[in-house]
Amino acid sequence: MAKAMILAAGQGTRVRPLTKDIPKPMIPILGKPVLEYIIEHLARYGVKEIMINVAFMHQKIEEYFGNGHRWGVEIGYSYEGAYEHGDILPRPKGSAGGMKHIQDNSGFFDETTLVLCGDAIIDLDIGAALHEHHSKKAIASVVGLEVPLEQVVNYGIVVGDEQGRIQSFQEKPKPEQAKSTLASTGIYIFEPAVLDLVPPGKVYDIGGELFPALVEKQLPFYVQKRFFNWIDIGRVTDYWSVLQRVLRGEVAQMDMPGKEIRPGVWVGLNTHVDFDKVHIEGPVYLGSSTKVEPGATIIGPSWIGHGSHIRSGATVERSVLFEYTRVGEGMHFADMVMSPRYCVDKDGETIYVGDDRCPLRWGDARA
Repeated sequence: MAKAMILAAGQGTRVRPLTKDIPKPMIPILGKPVLEYIIEHLARYGVKEIMINVAFMHQKIEEYFGNGHRWGVEIGYSYEGAYEHGDILPRPKGSAGGMKHIQDNSGFFDETTLVLCGDAIIDLDIGAALHEHHSKKAIASVVGLEVPLEQVVNYGIVVGDEQGRIQSFQEKPKPEQAKSTLASTGIYIFEPAVLDLVPPGKVYDIGGELFPALVEKQLPFYVQKRFFNWIDIGRVTDYWSVLQRVLRGEVAQMDMPGKEIRPGVWVGLNTHVDFDKVHIEGPVYLGSSTKVEPGATIIGPSWIGHGSHIRSGATVERSVLFEYTRVGEGMHFADMVMSPRYCVDKDGETIYVGDDRCPLRWGDARA
């Protein structure tokens, strides 16, 4: 079949403050880390050997996924860091440099390898992508997705000929300058020989350095035009919009946890809600041990994380509450992602608890 490499060593700076306490691949969607959906999808297609490169807050990834036994796969980790003055410090090696480090250590990449970023949920037909890669005798393939012309400014654009052989790349071009509308999804298929082109012991990037080298050497390097769901959490605003789509049931294979006790309302175990005295419009999920006081209003799509407490008279609209978030009496907010420490509106503006603009107060939040 194939092996897999999941890139998970980045800091996730563009999605702060969501990555203040967790690495980006651990950001939850319906209570599960993004990375878990990726591993489940690989297992579904028989990809059983998976390497993950890690750096920032690596323990949280390693402790959650362990050796992969729960998912029927085998997971290995490659920590990218250095031991300095008694501390182990993260030192990412770049996407290609991290793979070269693994290859030089063990020769792990001895067959076709699927390379994915650890921060996007996909439903790609992996079998079909591998078949096209092999049928073209490609040394490397980029999985592309057509995007509207006005959106090319948000993506790395791949320019290929009629057979899909890659000619060049454009990084976030203006629509009038775009030579293609095929966006790179950050999903690649590599043959082992690709890593021979990566210099050892250097920080080296797949997109910025390895791919231009493949084009320059005129190696069999192709882009595939695929049709699939690619849910990328590149920015905080993406996270809010993705949760809205998922809660509305627009994304396949992402089912609401808990028990549906009335149409569009799901609850976890040990929730405390008098439904005759609150106003809830689904889709809404109430996590375990959540308490919603009489007179509160929740309008979906909304996700209320476990252990949260919504006081009397409070209103929550189209929002996501991380676990143990407490909303004060009479508070009203909409279109937000909230935690016990901060709130972020749908436009990406972050407000920390204690700021006058934040619906939460220090006394309302609990860790």
